[in-house]
Amino acid sequence: QEQLAESGGGLVQAGGSLRLSCAASGRTFSSSHMGWFRQAPGKEREFVAAIASGGGMRYYADSVKGRFIISRDNGKNTVYLQMNSLKPEDTAVYYCNKVRWGSASAASDAWGQGTLVTVSA
Repeated sequence: QEQLAESGGGLVQAGGSLRLSCAASGRTFSSSHMGWFRQAPGKEREFVAAIASGGGMRYYADSVKGRFIISRDNGKNTVYLQMNSLKPEDTAVYYCNKVRWGSASAASDAWGQGTLVTVSA
């Protein structure tokens, strides 16, 4: 069973930057579309960004477009989320997962532990 391990979260002031990493086990990473999701306290988990298996196509939620950049390294089985110009509303636990491209939804029930991002005003 494939596992996902997110890392890179922390505390940052508004306007700052962080880079999140998601390391995937298993042999299917390079053929899977991948994405990032987040869940703020008291809210449902929501889509943030997605990248196609080959890395050429990217898609972002309107709330992060122009500020966040998703990338991947198939040789390392890792997907990244570069977060710039962070806002307090970005505060959430961030998760990665396989993505159904057409619906921007998670394709697997095997969620990782997530990594907490806290943005102070």
